[in-house]
Amino acid sequence: MCKPCGEDGIGNLYTKYEQLKERLEKEGLFDEAHKKKIPFMPSIIGVLTSNTGAVIRDIINVSTRRNPNVYIRLLPIPVQGEGAAVKIAEAIRLMNEKKLADVIILGRGGGSLEDLWPFNEEVVARAIYHSEIPIVSSVGHETDFTIADFVADLRAPTPSAAAELVVADSEDLQNTIKIYQNRLKISLKRKTELMRLKLEKCMNSKIYKEPFQKVNEYYLEIDRLCKQLENSIEQKVKQIKMQFLSEMTKLDTLSPLKTLSRGYCMAEANHKIISRAENLKTDMEIDLKFQDGNAKAKIL
Repeated sequence: MCKPCGEDGIGNLYTKYEQLKERLEKEGLFDEAHKKKIPFMPSIIGVLTSNTGAVIRDIINVSTRRNPNVYIRLLPIPVQGEGAAVKIAEAIRLMNEKKLADVIILGRGGGSLEDLWPFNEEVVARAIYHSEIPIVSSVGHETDFTIADFVADLRAPTPSAAAELVVADSEDLQNTIKIYQNRLKISLKRKTELMRLKLEKCMNSKIYKEPFQKVNEYYLEIDRLCKQLENSIEQKVKQIKMQFLSEMTKLDTLSPLKTLSRGYCMAEANHKIISRAENLKTDMEIDLKFQDGNAKAKIL
């Protein structure tokens, strides 16, 4: 953040800076939750800065050194003076509308608070906030802080640092790829060895050498279970037969026919057994049942 130098003009700018910063912070324009992630390997890097001066040269030099195949799209903007803020905001909107880049570097070199003032304008802050493309702010020197720095998705102390943050180092990537390749080779070698050991174990297993032995064992087990089932059924049938004979014996003992075989007869009237003499009446006809036949009788 540029310090006021004591002049009235600079003091007024500093007051405006603090008031706008406080108001936008309360509105949530600086919230971390709103900041977008910088893509790891952007295909196109958009740069908003002056087309002359050291900023664009530094960004190009650092970017191409880290990755010679990087594509940089420069959209020249005025970086100071009256009307610069509006043109910066329009450039940000154009980058988004035309989808001209995957990430944007907004930068300029150092200067006084007055020189950097376009990057403290509310119109620029809101354009950065509403940008769908992630924006890296690199305005001024490392000790300079602008409103754009607070709203941007990432702040870099210098344009060169911004290029380093945005452009992945191809040499580092190649080294990382080699490390992963070696890890993959080692992993595959271990996996192959493990599978070989498992194959040898299978080849030496009993089931592989004598595949029908287990089947024969199952056949024997089935035969054993079948015989066990047959024996159980036979035992149950014998038990039921014995129980049946016992019940038949009991029933035969209680049967009226058994009593008749001992010389007794059974008297009935109207198909009802007469069990007491008092139930008999004179001239009453009754049926007598013997072991070997029936007869009719009349009570005198």
